[in-house]
Parts: sequence; C-alpha cells; structure tokens
Amino acid sequence: MREPNMNDASGYTPPEVWVWEKRDSPNWRYSNTNRPIAGATHEKELPRGKHPLQLYSLATPNGVKVTIMLEELLAAGHRGAEYDAWLIRIGEGDQFGSGFVGVNPNSKIPALMDYSGEKPQRVFESGAILLYLADKFGAFLPKDRGKRTEALNWLFWQMGSTPYVGGGFGHFYAYAPVKIKYAIDRFTMEVKRLLDVLDRHLADNRFLAGDEYTIADMANWPWYGNGMLNGASYNDPRKFLSTHEYKNVTRWKNEIEQRPAVKRGRMVNKATGPLEGQLHERHDAGDFETKTQDKIGARG
Repeated sequence: MREPNMNDASGYTPPEVWVWEKRDSPNWRYSNTNRPIAGATHEKELPRGKHPLQLYSLATPNGVKVTIMLEELLAAGHRGAEYDAWLIRIGEGDQFGSGFVGVNPNSKIPALMDYSGEKPQRVFESGAILLYLADKFGAFLPKDRGKRTEALNWLFWQMGSTPYVGGGFGHFYAYAPVKIKYAIDRFTMEVKRLLDVLDRHLADNRFLAGDEYTIADMANWPWYGNGMLNGASYNDPRKFLSTHEYKNVTRWKNEIEQRPAVKRGRMVNKATGPLEGQLHERHDAGDFETKTQDKIGARG
C-alpha cells in the first residue's frame, strides 16, 4: 500500500445523515449560489422583448448550444426564429429569481419561452430546447428515421456525458478549493475516454450523424470543440489533456467554428473575454455590429 497523500485524503468520514453547514462550506467560484434546495430566492420578473422567442441565458457551453441553433435557423431563412436574448448572470444568482424559476424550476441556463402559439410554452434543458426548435422549424434534424435516431444518439450522449466534463473534471481540476488527486484522475480519465469516443467516430464521419450537420454537432461542439480543444473552459486544459492527440475531433471542431452562425452564436450573452466578442443582449441581427461591449464602451 502506498502512503496516504494529503491531496487524496482529508480524514473526513461521512455522517449517518448529511446536514448542510452553510457557513462551513469552502469557497469556490460559485459557492455563493450553491444550496441543496430548489425554488426562488427573490422576486424578479423576467424581461420580455418583441419576438415570440425569448431566451434567458449565459454563454456557457450549454447556453452557446441554443444561440448557435437560433443563429443557424436564421441563416437558413427561418424568419420565425428571430429572438430576444437576455443575460442571466449565474454568479450573481439571477437564475434564482422568481421569473426564471417559473421558466426553469431547476434554475439552470438556458431557458426559453415561446409565445408564438395559443398558449405560451416554456422549454428548459439545452438538449430539449435544441430538439424543440428542430421540430418546430423542421431543420437540423434529419427526416429519415435512421439518420434522425443517429443524431439523437449523439445529442443525448452529450447530455449524459456533460456531468463528467463539467461537474466532475471542470470542478475538481479548475474550481475546487483543494486539489484531490483521486478526483482529478478519476474525471480526467473519463473525459479523455469521451474524447476518444468522439475521435474514433469522427474518423469515419464528417459530422456526428454522418454527412449532415445537425443539432448533435451544435450540442457537442461548445463542450468538446470549443471548451476542450480550444481551451475555452476550465483555465485551458489543452496541455493537461493532450487534446492535440485527437486529430479527428480537431478537424470537426475547426470546420464548425468557421460557420458564420457559430461565430455569432458564441457572442450572444457572453460577459467575459474580449469586449468585441461580448454581446450581452441580442434583440436584432444588427446588434452584432452596433451593440457589442467595445462599441457600447466607445459611446460612453
């Protein structure tokens, strides 16, 4: 047996019944918003713009999925996909406002309201939003049953794998207040396995569902393409994960990020990074040219 490592063991023994000791919790990036109960913490109505589709989000990988989809729909000529996008600052607890909780009781971005029908429809969970929009507009999801199923395979694969990437690897590698070798090794191994799954599949396929670009690619690219291979997530883990080894994922990632709609979708609800890439709110296509943070700052 090897000697215990202080990074591996804290001497903690779980109690018979867990109790939330709020004041004793260690601080990390989002510790001020963590709690073991659901529901609103304050009253706050959500804003509503001029379009039937109202998006409440932040440009995290999950948020970017939906803004890419909406921009792709508009690029494809679906005028009904015009939307208002409102910034939800999760670090400040906006997701716990009563209005947001009414749209998503799970208090996670993104959340969508569709007012185009007789009755307003809420849609939450990023994968559900992608599927809802694909069915609504008949786009980016194959009509052929077999090809549609393959696209959904990879959509739900991403939804199922994300906890390992974000809640597991991302938390322990980048955000946890202490570095625990066992936890980092455990989740790094799984993230690299997931990248290998993608790399092997993309060796024989241009896109995830074959030759057709679909919501499966829109769901996976922000996480495995932009987040991992571009280093946009978790303090840039590219060297640590040796992401250069995944040649087929790199080819797929590069092709998708050159799409004009993807470039626009990455900017919406973005509140970090270069000011010219931040479009806090999006209400019109012209906003990309006139309302990025560098333009707003220049006007004083």
